Amino acid sequence: MSESSDARERAARTDETARAWDRAAAKYAPDVERDVAALRDGTLNIGPPQLAPLRTVLDAGCRVIHLQCSHGQDALSLWRLGAGEVVGIDVSGAMLALAREKAARLGTPARFIEADVLAPPPELDGWADLVYTGQGALPWVGDIGAWAAVAARLLRPGGRLFVYEGHPLNWVWEPEAQSFVPRAGRGYFDRGARANDDFPARAVEQHTPAGDVVPTAWEYQWTLGDVVNAVIGAGLILERLDELPEHFWPQFRNVPDELHARLPHTFLLVARR
Repeated sequence: MSESSDARERAARTDETARAWDRAAAKYAPDVERDVAALRDGTLNIGPPQLAPLRTVLDAGCRVIHLQCSHGQDALSLWRLGAGEVVGIDVSGAMLALAREKAARLGTPARFIEADVLAPPPELDGWADLVYTGQGALPWVGDIGAWAAVAARLLRPGGRLFVYEGHPLNWVWEPEAQSFVPRAGRGYFDRGARANDDFPARAVEQHTPAGDVVPTAWEYQWTLGDVVNAVIGAGLILERLDELPEHFWPQFRNVPDELHARLPHTFLLVARR
């Protein structure tokens, strides 16, 4: 397959994934009032494993770009943590509509831009003190090298990339099992796009009108090595890499807590331009 045809296929999958997340946004729409109230009360959508490392790089008043910001709860949590300006970028217009509604109710200076994560507006180049991403973002990136290059060009000199993401090893486990057993047809070193079949697929199907085509959300498996090498390849200086047992969503509901603690389920990465 030629590079141009591969790029066209990737763009088509990105467009379809955006349509899928537009449908899934209906799942979050009833929660806007609750989410706004939580932010007003100081309840953040950024959990304890991130907070201490994040506070070391999130200076008061700094400019933050949140790549793949979804419905805005994480981006607005960054604002509550002290960011001066926050820009969220996402491919789903319906998700961004929820984010903008929350921002308006809170009276925040946050902006939300609809764009492919691999093609943010060039006027943001060198703008950010901090680029934040994760909590389910990287599986929807079709080119991890291009993603890292985007993060690097958005940062000012000295600015930092902060990633808190599900550990790639989670890809191989059966989500409904009562212990960590390999999922049929999954491997840590899988390559290529795969049609999502759990979340958001179930929400997409639920919120697609009868008779309409159900769009597919296309996901990708990136190993920890893929992510680290992409960041280094983009010219960023790796400052921190942690593998952690905590989850940010209940992916393996039937597995006992003591088994969860024996494996990594998230990782945290900080790199500097």
